[in-house]
Amino acid sequence: MRKTTSLYDIPVERVLFLDIETVPAFEDYNQMPDDFKKLWDDKAGKINKDESALPAGIYNRAGIYAEFGKIICISTGYIKGTQFIIKSFFGDSEAQLLNEFGEMLSKLSKTQIWMLCAHNGKEFDFPYIARRMLVNGIHIPDMLDISSKKPWEVNHLDTMELWKFGDYKNYTSLDLLCTLFGIKTPKDDIDGSMISQVYWQEKNLKRIVTYCQKDTYAVACLLLKYTGRPIIPEQNIVFLQI
Repeated sequence: MRKTTSLYDIPVERVLFLDIETVPAFEDYNQMPDDFKKLWDDKAGKINKDESALPAGIYNRAGIYAEFGKIICISTGYIKGTQFIIKSFFGDSEAQLLNEFGEMLSKLSKTQIWMLCAHNGKEFDFPYIARRMLVNGIHIPDMLDISSKKPWEVNHLDTMELWKFGDYKNYTSLDLLCTLFGIKTPKDDIDGSMISQVYWQEKNLKRIVTYCQKDTYAVACLLLKYTGRPIIPEQNIVFLQI
């Protein structure tokens, strides 16, 4: 990847945009093995702001932690001319979708150097994927394995980090930035807080995949806005099958 000196030098045609959706590993607290219950109880005690809430009552939040959750969808997208190409990996088998996603990254890295981009990706998406690959015994592709790389060798972009310009105080949501830049919000049907219910209770994975794809497209539009380029119209989105 050629060295970039500013936002405007980012080669957007060599950026793989992505978003992931995660859920608790079990449908409810009572389905967890006893050893995991004890560990979740400990975790819940540290993250629970409402002291009256029981660990079982906040188990729906377990999906945001790689130790207690699983990935059910990874949507990726890249810019090709005037089109935005989307390919999603999803299903009940986390190992299968991670294998397929990992194979795609490995193939890409053999041809050209790509950058990965997600919103809050450095804090959530990228490490979550890598951790779940380790749990599932899957080789981590070079694009995600940053363990022995120097900071300037890591080709990861984060639209939230880019927006901070060195400010570490605040989290800025994708929804807020999309509204600010005149990009159609991806939260027009469901939002992240509803994913567990839609997956476990409604059994509607297709709805989640659609939501994940919208987020991926929104991240791409946001980076295009950052770099002074026009966004790609929705009618120019092409969906690929696995």
